[in-house]
Amino acid sequence: MTDNASHLTASAREVLSLTDAERIFRIKSDRWIGYPYAKVVLKQLDDLLQHPRVNRMPNIILIGDSNNGKSTLVKRFCQLNPTVDNPEGEAVIAPVMYVQAPPVPDEGRFYNAILDLLFAPYKPSERVDKKQYQVLKLLRYAQLKVLVIDEIHQILAGSLHRQRAFLNVLKYLSNELQISIVGVGTKDALRALQTEPQLANRFKPIHLPRWEMNDDFKRLLASFGAMLPLKLPSKLHNEAIFTRLYAMSEGNIGELTSVLNTAAELAILSGNECITLDTLNQIDWTPPSERRRQFLTV
Repeated sequence: MTDNASHLTASAREVLSLTDAERIFRIKSDRWIGYPYAKVVLKQLDDLLQHPRVNRMPNIILIGDSNNGKSTLVKRFCQLNPTVDNPEGEAVIAPVMYVQAPPVPDEGRFYNAILDLLFAPYKPSERVDKKQYQVLKLLRYAQLKVLVIDEIHQILAGSLHRQRAFLNVLKYLSNELQISIVGVGTKDALRALQTEPQLANRFKPIHLPRWEMNDDFKRLLASFGAMLPLKLPSKLHNEAIFTRLYAMSEGNIGELTSVLNTAAELAILSGNECITLDTLNQIDWTPPSERRRQFLTV
């Protein structure tokens, strides 16, 4: 069976030899699809990594709708630039670090998250200035070049004073360590940065738009079809299936992933081994705009 599965990538063909339950587990696991615009963004992130240390380091703010692939993209960047052990040094070598913004703009919580990532001992009750000193020292040892802060729009959960204080922390880290910062969030992240104009001017905005119903979307579907370990080819480029998938996902890659994963699981359990229009009609799926509408009417 695996020898004849020419519709799949080599890694997906290998998964065909697993049990149905194991294949479904693989389908539900994270996967990377390097579509053209993602490669463009990765190149710009890599440019930050290669940039010499200067007094005013360049920064990026990656903006997009919720569940539209932002976190997947920056995590891919981190995977391509992994942390390495440094047994003889004071800390690991970490050219890139990924951290989520705290649920409220709190300097202490932010330092806690960084110290946790570095497996550094600390007391949560310690003074903020002591944590700051420890973070600066360890990040220097780690030779950090790029700090990725996901969900940065959560800054807006605090008062204007706390927002500005937190943004000043980011500016201080960037200046003191001569590192680039990559903020990741929804369009509200831009509004959050505007509370500190000097910092906002340092960020280049990159928008991750929704997919349009065009040939690029068809190529994306082809990539998915080659990676889902189904024994028969799914004709996702078929006009009816293509149109249905776009309507179900509304051009959101995270939604599309969930739809195709659910459909692929049903294709395995039913024994059909491919995704058809009938498969899509059978799964229980509500498009994101309809879910929002239902939420607002509750």
